[in-house]
Amino acid sequence: MDFRISADDRVGAQPNKGGKPQATARGKGQRVEPSMGHSVGVFVDDERSGGAPPPSGPKGKAPKPPRRGKAQPARGKKPKRRGGFLMGLLWWGFVGALWAGIAVIGVVVYYGAQLPSSNTWAIPDRPPNIRILAADGSLISNRGATGGEAITYRELPYYVPAAIIASEDRRYMSHFGVDPLGLISVAIESVQAGDVTRGASTITQQVAKNLFLTPDQTLGRKVQEAILAVWLEQNYTKEEILELYMNRVYFGAGATGIEAAAQTYFGVSARNLSLGQAAMLAGILPAPSAYNPKSNPERAIERQRLSLNAMARDGYITAEEAAAAQIDPSQSVRTRVAGSEDYVADWVESLMTAYLGEIKTDVVVQTTIDFKMQKDAEFIVKEMVASEGPKRGFNQGALVAMDVDGTVRAMVGGVDYQASQYNRAVTAKRQPGSTFKPFVYMAAMEKGYTPDTLAEDAKFTYNGWSPGNASGKYAGTVTLRQGLAYSLNTIAARLAIDVTPQAVIDVATRMGISSPLQPVPSIALGTQEVNLLELTSAYAPFANGGMGVIPNVITSIQAKDGTVLYQASDAGPGRVIDPNVLAEMNDMLETAVEVGTGKGANLNGWQFGGKTGTSQEAKDALFVGYTAAMVTGVWLGNDDATETTLSGGNVPAAIWSEFMTKAHAGKQIAQIPGGSYEGQLVAQPVIDPATGQAAIDPATGQPMTQYVDAGTGQPVQTMVDPATGQLMKLDPTTGQYVAANALTANQPIQTGQMVDNAGLPAGGVIVDANGVQIDPATGMPIQQIDPATGLPVANTGGMLVDANGVQIDPATGMPVGQVVGGNQVIQPGQAIDPVTGFPLQAQTTGVGQAPIDPNTGLPMMLVIDPATGQQVWVPSAPAQQQQIQPPANLGQPVPIENENSQRTLMDLIFGGDQN
Repeated sequence: MDFRISADDRVGAQPNKGGKPQATARGKGQRVEPSMGHSVGVFVDDERSGGAPPPSGPKGKAPKPPRRGKAQPARGKKPKRRGGFLMGLLWWGFVGALWAGIAVIGVVVYYGAQLPSSNTWAIPDRPPNIRILAADGSLISNRGATGGEAITYRELPYYVPAAIIASEDRRYMSHFGVDPLGLISVAIESVQAGDVTRGASTITQQVAKNLFLTPDQTLGRKVQEAILAVWLEQNYTKEEILELYMNRVYFGAGATGIEAAAQTYFGVSARNLSLGQAAMLAGILPAPSAYNPKSNPERAIERQRLSLNAMARDGYITAEEAAAAQIDPSQSVRTRVAGSEDYVADWVESLMTAYLGEIKTDVVVQTTIDFKMQKDAEFIVKEMVASEGPKRGFNQGALVAMDVDGTVRAMVGGVDYQASQYNRAVTAKRQPGSTFKPFVYMAAMEKGYTPDTLAEDAKFTYNGWSPGNASGKYAGTVTLRQGLAYSLNTIAARLAIDVTPQAVIDVATRMGISSPLQPVPSIALGTQEVNLLELTSAYAPFANGGMGVIPNVITSIQAKDGTVLYQASDAGPGRVIDPNVLAEMNDMLETAVEVGTGKGANLNGWQFGGKTGTSQEAKDALFVGYTAAMVTGVWLGNDDATETTLSGGNVPAAIWSEFMTKAHAGKQIAQIPGGSYEGQLVAQPVIDPATGQAAIDPATGQPMTQYVDAGTGQPVQTMVDPATGQLMKLDPTTGQYVAANALTANQPIQTGQMVDNAGLPAGGVIVDANGVQIDPATGMPIQQIDPATGLPVANTGGMLVDANGVQIDPATGMPVGQVVGGNQVIQPGQAIDPVTGFPLQAQTTGVGQAPIDPNTGLPMMLVIDPATGQQVWVPSAPAQQQQIQPPANLGQPVPIENENSQRTLMDLIFGGDQN
């Protein structure tokens, strides 16, 4: 464009007054020609300066020029800045973040201040575990608050912790206790889903929550959880934290910790988990009650698939391994079924306080349970209940089996532990029925009756009580042997009335019944409740030669480091049955299984005895039987005590027979103790009739002792070989002295006593069960006797104690205050009957202890001889056959001469299915 400048436009020129046109105002939209301003450096473009030239003055006068050096500000528009919105956003974001950070710090400080001082933080001890083992060392179960022992990280297959990390906290190995990325991811997912989709706690946070905090879902708890998680990460390694988590996290079904979960669901140790099992356990953790394979196997399979896929995603396993480990949804999950051994575990756990007091550390309990016998017993009881229960109206059963020394080998507390944990062998108390009758008959035998004593089987009434036989039939005159074999209620009732109910209680207590009993005549019929364990153990003395037992299931208890906390001993009540009474009882109880109500029981090749029992309305049916090797009791019935069609001689006897046949497989056949006590010597102190005290040999100052034949009760002439110190006895057939053991081939050996090849105690020193040294010549504790007084010399040590620290009465060699026979307490200075092991009862005349009648083995009694007026010792009970007189006038019994015809007659009257 061509610019032309006129003279008027030059700098300093005057305005044209000669008619040159003046500039006029322009309307909006008119073209503006470019021109130069009046002053160089003052012109600026409207766009750049932001303003327009000032308008012309009035009447065509030129406007006043602006002052130099000052530009007029723009009006009506603001300057435009590039990127202003983004910079503002960043600025305010920074300010907001700063304030948010301050707020977070304030919250952390506030809730952190509510925690104890960090120098007091420590990992709390894990609740102690009770690891219960069978006799062969195999695991029965774990008991305690967790249900499983702690296991170390390095004991596990690599894929067990990998499954947990992949499923629960994939960035576990890299975060500092709190996972910010995980928090953001959960927030985004929750916003998209419109609800909380999953938790954002890391494994470390879960450990912190489980160890230190309550499960409350509050802001304060979450903040404290994060603080504690950071502290854990700073003080423990990742392996240690993961080990804490795996041992303390809950897996459902009462299992806390990976070991408990593995045992509960799969019956294996966590050390032996498969890949698929490990993935399934990891999948349980978000919701243990809903995802565990016992309660919801379909969900458990789906959770297993997700865990395996997560492991493959994170590179712990390959996709092929994941596919191979998955369970097909159409398949069922094979989980462990709780067995009858759990009844044993519960029983053992209940004994821990009595054995150890409060348990503060993990312990290992070695039990006496034979695992094969246990599973055999479980199978037999289950099968019989399943097959016979619907027909006979019962649905429960229990079994207890023990060695003759009280060592429990098997115990079934019910048919299905998973359905009912109630232990019907230990906890339940039911009427034993006729299985209680042997204690009634034993009291009668101790009074002097024999198996051949006659009694009347007929109805009678005693103080308003009218016992009757279950069959409603009566046989008239019978022997006591028949009365027990055929379980005649009237005979047992007459005996209980005759000997007194209290005498029956004394016998039952001495034999091992510990439940409280009331002295009423109906006790003879087994109407008072006992548990199966004590009832079975009370039959053990019949099987072992007359020694009382305490049922025992625990061999030893050790701490995890091997420290022995408890060790079982062989100590027991000692002899509770006189040998002659034992022979009579075994004779009758053998008859009961040969031809009586128990003839449904059988055990090929083994001699055995036993008794059936059926309570009123057949609510309970029992059979308890024994051999020389084992005692077993069986109970069947219903928990609600409803009526059945059972009897002790049918299904219970069948279960007993099947189990005992399996239990005796491979054992050497032995005979139960019977009447073969002839030739066995029993030491007795010679009693001075003038003082009632042990007679003292003036030559030695020692108590005088005589030996009697246990079979005949007759004194035996003995001597001590001066060369060997061995006890010798006179052989009546040759007139020569022989070793005392020469005619005692059937001599019972005391529990825990070692013997040499000759059958005598080994080691040269004889000690009793309490560790007290015994004089082999006298059978009495070795002690010094004062010849002047005939009393033991005072112990220079202040008192005599045995190896267990129990105070011993030096006059008797027995523990002071020891309970014998239920309610008999040995007091200091009280003499002991060496035949029965019981304290000699003081006579009411005050003359002293009674000597033993060699014909009956019972204490003699003092009477006044009418001819001389002097006190003399006479037998306390007749030794010959005694007939029981009925309490009511029921007629005189007629003796039956032929024993075989008696049994045949009873079979004809009663058949074989009695109680």
